[in-house]
Amino acid sequence: MSRLIVISNRVSRPSKAGNQGGLAVALAEALRESRGTWIGWSGEVTDHFTGHIGFAEDDGVKTATIDLEEQDIDEYYNGYANKTLWPLFHFRIDLAEYARDFEGGYNRVNQRFADTAAPLIEPEDIIWVHDYHMIPLGQMLRDRGHRNRMGFFLHIPWPPTRLLVSLPHHSKLVSSLFAYDVVGFHTEEWLESFRHYVEKEMGGRVEGDFVTVGDRTIQAVACPIGINAKEFAEAADSKAARDMGDRLRASLQDRAMIVGVDRLDYSKGLEERFNGYARFLKDHPEHHRKVLLTQVAPPSRGDVESYQQIRATLDSLAGRLNGEYSDVDWTPIRYVNQGYPRDKLAGIYRAAKIGLVTPLRDGMNLVAKEYVAAQDPEDPGVLILSRFAGAALQLKDALLINPYSPEEMSDAINRALAMPLDERKRRWRAMMDSVEQQDISWWRQSFTERLMAVDRNTARVAPEPVAG
Repeated sequence: MSRLIVISNRVSRPSKAGNQGGLAVALAEALRESRGTWIGWSGEVTDHFTGHIGFAEDDGVKTATIDLEEQDIDEYYNGYANKTLWPLFHFRIDLAEYARDFEGGYNRVNQRFADTAAPLIEPEDIIWVHDYHMIPLGQMLRDRGHRNRMGFFLHIPWPPTRLLVSLPHHSKLVSSLFAYDVVGFHTEEWLESFRHYVEKEMGGRVEGDFVTVGDRTIQAVACPIGINAKEFAEAADSKAARDMGDRLRASLQDRAMIVGVDRLDYSKGLEERFNGYARFLKDHPEHHRKVLLTQVAPPSRGDVESYQQIRATLDSLAGRLNGEYSDVDWTPIRYVNQGYPRDKLAGIYRAAKIGLVTPLRDGMNLVAKEYVAAQDPEDPGVLILSRFAGAALQLKDALLINPYSPEEMSDAINRALAMPLDERKRRWRAMMDSVEQQDISWWRQSFTERLMAVDRNTARVAPEPVAG
């Protein structure tokens, strides 16, 4: 069996505490099976980049990490990745910042990752690069002579062509994807956007899963990521989950809880969610004192100004909403800026009558699937889901809404609270079937099987970038 080499911005070492996300668990399993290595940034800062590689092995998973300089983090991570690509790819062109230093830092750090990975790669290895931080890495490895099977998976949306062309040197960035053999997206929508760009901006052609520019043909596929449904369902029955659920139910005093769990990010639609909930309280005074919203929103990317702004906005909205509607023994919103381990999170999900997942744009959104997997089959809650989340294409039995409409959100909350048990069970069962069938193992196997089947004699010459 070929070794698998995973390369991503951050490396997640196996944890016996059960705090890892589904992606980390799935990749760790594949790395154990193939005796592979996970390469990436350690998360640590060094005064001067030396190229030193820190090797470790945890629970059968080998990792190789490098430290980055402060300038690298400012320009590559906080800069190009999270001030330029992240907002642009989430359709927030108004928040995207374009700076030569950002792009220069992005390319410099990708070169450093390529220099780190190059001596660790053997000819039969299969290389799997992850996410927007490392789009050009494959081409840089090709430039160093590596002819391995190589795949790339984008975990965020791919923007429409009309937005992507606003990025300086956009064609150079997209051209670098043709160094890979298989490029994966979560949904057909993101895949279609990629194909459209290639046809309109690069003069390429699309034939089924194959996309050709010049003499280079790659496979571009939609492959929706899942969760470890069985493990998450079991976590919801664990002692830690039950204890958390009991704590919540005791504090609720027979009130219905709505839950939202999101990283603090403008793409998650948190401001719109608070406004939709406020509209519900205005429209339905009969539910006052009978319901509350618990929003778990651990902060992220605190060095990026737009994230500081969203936190300030939410602090203000939560305070105003509670000030307007609270009573001496009822607060309509609990706003929590901290994260929880997965088993406790499963207990929070199960205690909630409604899961409110309302991103403005999301590649997939695994919280929606986690909420479904954590439910009690005999008394499941109701998922309210943004139609702009990738998960909406699979979880069609959720109550799908437009998160920009406070009225739609208000109506959906009211409907969910009144939904009969039989309907809740029917909707949950259909969604759980999807979550179980297309789980994290299915996603990993679907992608890696395509990659392993690649004919290594295929031309690997990346196209020359066109003007743009």
